[in-house]
Amino acid sequence: MRLPALTDGRLLRRYKRFFADVELPDGRTVTAHCPNTGSMRSCLATGAAVQLSYHDNPRRKLKWTLERIDMGSGWVGVNTVIVNSVIADALERGEIEQFSKCGAIRREVKVAHPGLEASRLDFIIADESGQSVYIEVKNVTLYESGFLQFPDAVSVRATKHLNVLRKLVGEGNRSVILFAINRPEGSCFRPAWQVDPDYAGALKAAVKNGVELLPIRLIHRQQDIVVGGTLDYSL
Repeated sequence: MRLPALTDGRLLRRYKRFFADVELPDGRTVTAHCPNTGSMRSCLATGAAVQLSYHDNPRRKLKWTLERIDMGSGWVGVNTVIVNSVIADALERGEIEQFSKCGAIRREVKVAHPGLEASRLDFIIADESGQSVYIEVKNVTLYESGFLQFPDAVSVRATKHLNVLRKLVGEGNRSVILFAINRPEGSCFRPAWQVDPDYAGALKAAVKNGVELLPIRLIHRQQDIVVGGTLDYSL
């Protein structure tokens, strides 16, 4: 997926979750929208190189958006809003090996089951045999102890998605939890037991009951983001 024009900067601080002060090369300080609901643990450092996009929309209070940050090994994608577009583009192009021959793609699919709160999953596609495949995408930026991990903050909503995926498998569907590995370090994914043990336990149970776990590397290039290969995982 092609990115908008990017401007270099230096991170001064992130605050109130959705705000980031950034110093531009000309010395100006701008406040950018930080489209990330997580803690940004392990991908946030004062003085780190960042890149911003600019949007001259009169409806926007903040014209700048924080897109990515360099923690010393390459770009980490912190704009969670665009991750699904990267995956959708890859699905449409047949660039994800496991779904290279998928059929029609539907986004933001509402799923409701008795006993479970209604929720939306990111994608539903048809696989090569015509079977429905439900896919939920999670952006991964946490890197600790040599592992890429999710989540970086307690997430009741993410746990709910796992329960829905598990329920769908029980009804004869395919369900996939796709972890978009949005940084260059590491070669193995695992749930962040130290951050959210409830989610980690739910993920382990979901996989045991047939939910497919798929960690896929996102690769940041100068002006776009593309999908790479799959990674190993450990539960």
